[in-house]
Amino acid sequence: MNINELDTNNGSNTSAQEEINLNAPEYYINREISWLMFNERVLEESYDKNNPLLERLRFLLITENNLDEFSMVRIAGQKQMLANHIEDTGPDGLKPAQLLGTINEILKKYYKTVYEILNVQIIPELAEAGIHFKKMEELSEKGRVAVEKYFQEELFPILTPLAIDPGHPFPRLGNLSLNLAVIIKRPDNHHKGRPLTAVIQVPQIVPRLFLLPSSTRKNHNYILLEDIIIHFMGQLFSGYEIEEIYPFKITRDSDLIIEEDEADDLLATIQRELRKREKGAAVQLEVPVIVSNLLLETLKDALEIDDSEIFYCNGPIRLAGLKQLFQDSLLDERTYAPFTAITPVHYENPQAIFSMIRKNDIFVHLPFDSFSIVEDYVNVASSDPKVLAIKMTLYRTGGKSRILDSLIRAARNGKEVTALVELKARFDEETNIQWAKTLEDEGVHVVYGLIGLKTHAKICMIVRKEEDKIQRYVHLSTGNYNSITARIYTDMALFTADQTIADEIGYIFNVITGYSKLPPLKKMSTSPVGLKIEIIRRIRQEAENQKSGKPSYIFAKMNSLVDSDVIKELYDASRAGVKIDLLIRGICCLVPGIPGVSENITVRSIVGRLLEHSRIILFEDGGNKKLYFSSADWMPRNFMRRIETLFPIESEAIKNEVLNNIIPLYLADNQKARILLSNGTYKRVEVSEGSEPVNAQEIFIEKTRKELEKREKGKVDKKRD
Repeated sequence: MNINELDTNNGSNTSAQEEINLNAPEYYINREISWLMFNERVLEESYDKNNPLLERLRFLLITENNLDEFSMVRIAGQKQMLANHIEDTGPDGLKPAQLLGTINEILKKYYKTVYEILNVQIIPELAEAGIHFKKMEELSEKGRVAVEKYFQEELFPILTPLAIDPGHPFPRLGNLSLNLAVIIKRPDNHHKGRPLTAVIQVPQIVPRLFLLPSSTRKNHNYILLEDIIIHFMGQLFSGYEIEEIYPFKITRDSDLIIEEDEADDLLATIQRELRKREKGAAVQLEVPVIVSNLLLETLKDALEIDDSEIFYCNGPIRLAGLKQLFQDSLLDERTYAPFTAITPVHYENPQAIFSMIRKNDIFVHLPFDSFSIVEDYVNVASSDPKVLAIKMTLYRTGGKSRILDSLIRAARNGKEVTALVELKARFDEETNIQWAKTLEDEGVHVVYGLIGLKTHAKICMIVRKEEDKIQRYVHLSTGNYNSITARIYTDMALFTADQTIADEIGYIFNVITGYSKLPPLKKMSTSPVGLKIEIIRRIRQEAENQKSGKPSYIFAKMNSLVDSDVIKELYDASRAGVKIDLLIRGICCLVPGIPGVSENITVRSIVGRLLEHSRIILFEDGGNKKLYFSSADWMPRNFMRRIETLFPIESEAIKNEVLNNIIPLYLADNQKARILLSNGTYKRVEVSEGSEPVNAQEIFIEKTRKELEKREKGKVDKKRD
């Protein structure tokens, strides 16, 4: 069966339903606007006083980082379409010019809100905690001496003033860098002629905050790096007078456009493209609320931007530098209470992992369960004489990785090790290139995937010779093999020795690494071959079950819901009477609650301490509940341009855990959940009278703490015995 046989274009299955045109733009929320609403929900956490102070600052910096990436990729893409006179629209019908206008209006409100939160809430509360930001004129003599010494010995040698005149064109300033524009004149100029302009890039290799010697055990006093440079700017322009100095930040188009079918060497091609990232066209400029018209005109001309692309900041520009405060001891108690993850199954010797998987499938719920079981799984295999081969996909691995060290060790031990390293994982390209080179040097078979497709599936298969047979063990996950994100992202994973799943994972690896056609699969579904078809088939089956009087229900949790074909199918199922609960953290283009279209659909978004990242799909199937985990969001890119997996959960114990203790808790959350309204806005779930507050993430954490206490008590009791 192919996608055309499903007739997804009509978005309807009965003549009665054809009376409504499900292609109408009012039934869809624009993808970019929906993402901005998600970032707004993250920003809400920064002024929620139920969150600890340091975490509120962290949420503020997360929104800035999110917006930087959005501007570098999504806004840049819309600008390219506009420049090339491309009028393509999504299901919502907004053209690039209209969309950019709406985005700019939203961003103006965003910048205003960010600095209100910073100035009215965060900075005053930091002061109460003993964290103070000082200006040069507020320093004591001892402080001024220390700052001057720091400037002369550490800053002055690395600062480079860049003149801007006919002989010195506007410099190519780094993407997201903080810069200082300086307007100067000669002392004897008597204001005749145009003032001169220069630029200094604030170095990123030194801390943004300088801790002053006036700091005490209870008070830490800081001064911003740019304030130090501004104060001593005259030393960089000897013989000139400084008239004005203004900080600014440029955001550039950073999306990589790679013609893979024309690339002889994909790794080398991506390396060349990465070097171009810093040279992309400017898409956004951030300046202070008070700035000279002369500087604005200079920057607008040099960067080829207009007024709509300029945003005004009422405080420090590029807030990312404030992350230095995360290490300040005065804020140690102003963060979330830590918790220790536990292994989902107890084992004294990691070698026992294989026998445990043979006995029962193992469920891993990150970050409450420890990622160490995944690391142990690969590490044990690296030196186990019975292990013949390891095959693994790597999307985002991070800098240091115990798993990658294990793969290298396995290769050195003579095992067949194959690693599919996705070089095109956005903004992780450089890290992945370095790991790919290292792995290749150590004898690992490194594969970069299929032309035109990103490999987003998270799978690891270990092949072991046991007695007279080959036994395969498989790990499948909704999240990356990254020990850092495994502590702050919620994800779900499965260890299994199921023969059919192992066979199908083997087929998938053969397709990725060689020349092989994927045969029909019995249990799993993959993109770009059949995952979307299976999702639509299952949704339609729920509609048919409802019409036949059989039990029907759909639950889907994911990061983003964008694909219009799937949205139409959900609308049709809703119109048939199927109750649908969607838990969509980020982008959701579906509009719930429309009479006659989506009144049976509820959309929730949970934004809290941890980043919700797991993808869980449940179909009632007439009472024979079908539960799946997946690496894929329901987006066109995941269905058509990525290698993804959808895998069934067949263990009754795991199904019961997810169906009885996880999904209901998410749906009951009334602390961090927001409900999407039919007008496209979100509102917090209200705690009804007599109800207890429910924070799903914190309840999962508390369960983990209690289980850890139980295990520790068991150890003590065992020693006593």
